[in-house]
Amino acid sequence: MPELPEVETVRRGLQPAMEGSTILKAEARRKDLRFPFQKDFIARLEGRTITGLGRRAKYLMADLNSGDVLLMHLGMSGSFRVLKQDGAATPGQFHHPRSEDRVHDHVVFHMSSGAAVVFNDPRRFGYMKIIARNAIEDEPLLKGLGPEPLGNEFDAAMLARSCHNKKTSLKAALLDQRVVAGLGNIYVCEALFRSHLSPRRLAATLATKSGQRKGVAGGEPTDHARRLVDAIHSVLNQAIKAGGSSISDHRLTNGDLGYFQHSFQVYDREGETCRTSGCEGIVRRFTQNGRSTFWCPKCQK
Repeated sequence: MPELPEVETVRRGLQPAMEGSTILKAEARRKDLRFPFQKDFIARLEGRTITGLGRRAKYLMADLNSGDVLLMHLGMSGSFRVLKQDGAATPGQFHHPRSEDRVHDHVVFHMSSGAAVVFNDPRRFGYMKIIARNAIEDEPLLKGLGPEPLGNEFDAAMLARSCHNKKTSLKAALLDQRVVAGLGNIYVCEALFRSHLSPRRLAATLATKSGQRKGVAGGEPTDHARRLVDAIHSVLNQAIKAGGSSISDHRLTNGDLGYFQHSFQVYDREGETCRTSGCEGIVRRFTQNGRSTFWCPKCQK
């Protein structure tokens, strides 16, 4: 499942073709993806200008001049490609072909920019939905999402407040989209490794008990919380710069593979020597909350 860096990379790839451009024609070549398309899906898109292309957690959000928002989720195998007027996809340095079966080209946006934006999804776990902007706060798909990990409001104090009374593991807390939005298994493993914190550590240890006695709501952030927030910022920014991680299906809008997987410090490195200088521990894997966790038991405490 694409995580925040992959979705942000796709957003940036789509921005030149879609932002400020009008949808001259929209095609939905089947009745549904993961969910059925709304009956007025095409009517609410055609003739509308995309005034902004943003991201919330793992969702792409296209603001339309009608006051609607087009919400898009990649699912497990969804990808966009941008076609020029001659129909040729723009190649890149790391270009790899996507699915050649065009039967999986389920949605096409013909833009006034001269580009066609095609959504291809072999497994059909992706979805699109149009929401009125003034109703966005009540949208079930978005309601309850926590802060953006790269947003200004996300800091050690906020993370400590969110975790101070949690009895779950630190990794489980970070995967909880109500605590922080957009993080997934890969980047949580990487951030915990960089901050030298065990995925088994109790989430509540990010807040001090002394702060709670002083009346600080949720307690004050510990040094663990500060290190972890710094690591989250670092790993996400590095991954976005690298175009995300291509484990299986992720591609950029020009067909490139993301290459952050070559920078993994712990994820998918079971049995290898820990990369922390002077540690010499061995990376282990165990199943946690139904997901594979990779960590170094020697330097992550």
